[in-house]
Amino acid sequence: QVQLQESGPGLVKPSQTLSLTCTVSGGSITTDYYYWSWVRQPPGKGLEWIGYIPSGGSPNYSPSLKSRTSISRDTAKNQFTLQLRSMTPEDTAVYYCVSKWMFSPAFDYWGQGTQVTVSA
Repeated sequence: QVQLQESGPGLVKPSQTLSLTCTVSGGSITTDYYYWSWVRQPPGKGLEWIGYIPSGGSPNYSPSLKSRTSISRDTAKNQFTLQLRSMTPEDTAVYYCVSKWMFSPAFDYWGQGTQVTVSA
């Protein structure tokens, strides 16, 4: 059973960079045909896809967040990381790391989510 766990700060000041790490256990982030993604859910709104990094290859980002987003991986630690720059209060949300097999129609494993609040 694959398990994902987010870690990072719960409070970020406006204009700062958010850095969240997802630690994966029970599976390898180098497993073929897997996408390792970040999604978020602002209060009172639906889920928003931020981007993913595939098991092999370059990351892909939501067009609306592309200019502020970086996703990277550390295969030695079996982790992948989200960086979101120039944070604003509109970025306040629960952030989830999720996995998806390329041939699956939906995300298969989810982290528990971590609340990130942007406030001075």
